[in-house]
Amino acid sequence: MADDLRLEEIEQRIAIIRDNLRQLVEQAAGYSGAADEDRTADRIAEQEAQLEALLKEREALRR
Repeated sequence: MADDLRLEEIEQRIAIIRDNLRQLVEQAAGYSGAADEDRTADRIAEQEAQLEALLKEREALRR
């Protein structure tokens, strides 16, 4: 039961991060200037790292 709740929470967080990544990519397409691009690239990398960690955690729970 607890694993099911934890899995549901992870799924929700994955969906949120994927949406964040989509929005960041859209923003990056509209930016011009190195500072904005660097900041957006850093945010994208952070979100991708969080996503990867959640995907691994989800996989571990499914075993």
